[in-house]
Amino acid sequence: MDDSSTYDVAIVGYGPVGATAANLLGRRGLKVVVIERDPDIYFRARAISTDEEVMRIWQQIGLAEQLNAEMQPGCGADFVDADGRSFVKLLPADRGNGHPPQQFIYQPAVDKTLRAGVDRFPNVTVLLRHECLRLVPRTDDVELMLADLSEDQFKRIRATYVIAADGGSSAVRGQLGIGFTGSTYSERWIVIDTKVLREWPGHDRLRFHCNPARPTVDCPTPLGHHRWEFPVRDEEDERDLLTEDAIWKVLHGQGISKDDVEIIGFACYSHHVRFADRWRVGRIFLAGDAAHAMPPWIGQGMCAGVRDVGNLCWKLEAVLTGAMPESVLDSYQAERLPHVREVTQRAVKVGRLIIERNPLRANIRNHFFRAASRLPFFTAWLRDHRWLPDARYRAGLLTSDRHPAVGWLIPQPWVVDEKGDRVRLDDVLAGGWTVLHIGPESLWRSWRSAGVPVIAIAPPGSAPAPGRIVDREGTLIRWIQTKKATVVVVRPDGFVYAAAADQPLPAPPAGFTPRVRQQA
Repeated sequence: MDDSSTYDVAIVGYGPVGATAANLLGRRGLKVVVIERDPDIYFRARAISTDEEVMRIWQQIGLAEQLNAEMQPGCGADFVDADGRSFVKLLPADRGNGHPPQQFIYQPAVDKTLRAGVDRFPNVTVLLRHECLRLVPRTDDVELMLADLSEDQFKRIRATYVIAADGGSSAVRGQLGIGFTGSTYSERWIVIDTKVLREWPGHDRLRFHCNPARPTVDCPTPLGHHRWEFPVRDEEDERDLLTEDAIWKVLHGQGISKDDVEIIGFACYSHHVRFADRWRVGRIFLAGDAAHAMPPWIGQGMCAGVRDVGNLCWKLEAVLTGAMPESVLDSYQAERLPHVREVTQRAVKVGRLIIERNPLRANIRNHFFRAASRLPFFTAWLRDHRWLPDARYRAGLLTSDRHPAVGWLIPQPWVVDEKGDRVRLDDVLAGGWTVLHIGPESLWRSWRSAGVPVIAIAPPGSAPAPGRIVDREGTLIRWIQTKKATVVVVRPDGFVYAAAADQPLPAPPAGFTPRVRQQA
């Protein structure tokens, strides 16, 4: 080994989570290597949706607009009975993150765009057809033994840190002896991916057919694709269902013919509810499906993994550049695990609603939700308590004063920057620590001396100026006021570290000595 085989971070796995991490770290100027066993993008579309918070992370790497163009905005989720009649509909709620609240994706296209983004960074090396056989933790780094599958030879590299994003059957997790506790549903599900030849009424809607005889998920995917999923009954053999004749029988039951779609592929999967016992072992971190697995009902499996690396990567850069002590890396699991657990619990509850097999209970369910949906605010309550939970951390790298604003993801409205340009807030913050204030200027000496920029937020109609942005619609000002603050400290990932109103602003975290970052 020489300097060319020594890296800041090694990423094992090159799906959307690994590719997002490579973009985040590459953009921050770190020397990164990606290790992927397969020679190309996996052709099957596994993830089917994303949300506005994930799009903010992809915005950080400069790919949001391109990815948005490849996606299909969602119209909510319609739960229908055995006769195809809706009994409740959940509409996505805009949480103010500057992107559509729900979008359907075609994962191979997303993977292609994320990988093309990685190609922008000469400081990122991608090793396709390489398998990580062994990791050897050392005092100052990790040694990785790789098999080059294209040349049938072995390589050794070293990395200061390792991110294992190698999926639910993670070999890295197995090598580390980390438990993956939880359960696997006994029901197996057939997934059918198709190419649309002729559009039909409702082809662009997500529908959960809550038919006790054959629950089915009917899901649009962009770029001319569509997906169906249905469970294998107890009396059925999945091998009998994994044939084109059997697949067409199911599609015909949905009113779909060979004139409508072309079958691209089909497979059988199990649904899991599992969490790794530890997400960090020394210098090695688990992310995505390697750290957690959830049922697909609210489309958050991939999204959760992207959130993981959005939380982890800026902390790795801070530690590697000496801006923060290594202890901040312990906040990764403390912050992410509670949110993942809540998302998983909600996915399980939605799944129970869909797959009820008892006809009597299903009939009661249908009547209850139809009646309840007539009540004011019921569907909003259902969405807020069964779909995506708020983006908030209650523990981790946060100030201890527990101001009401602390731990929340700050909204991202359109603002006017100091040059007079209309931009999204995150483009002003530029992935760094920032003090934002709506009250009078204060010294905030400890933050200024640490090199953290201080930006004033002016109300609509104001003129921009150096050190001041204009909140075009007043969204950001109202949010800060609602949280009973006049000043907030925003972390590089958009979460509020500290806040204050009439009292002094808490000091930076211990060991905080940021340096000027050079992005690639």
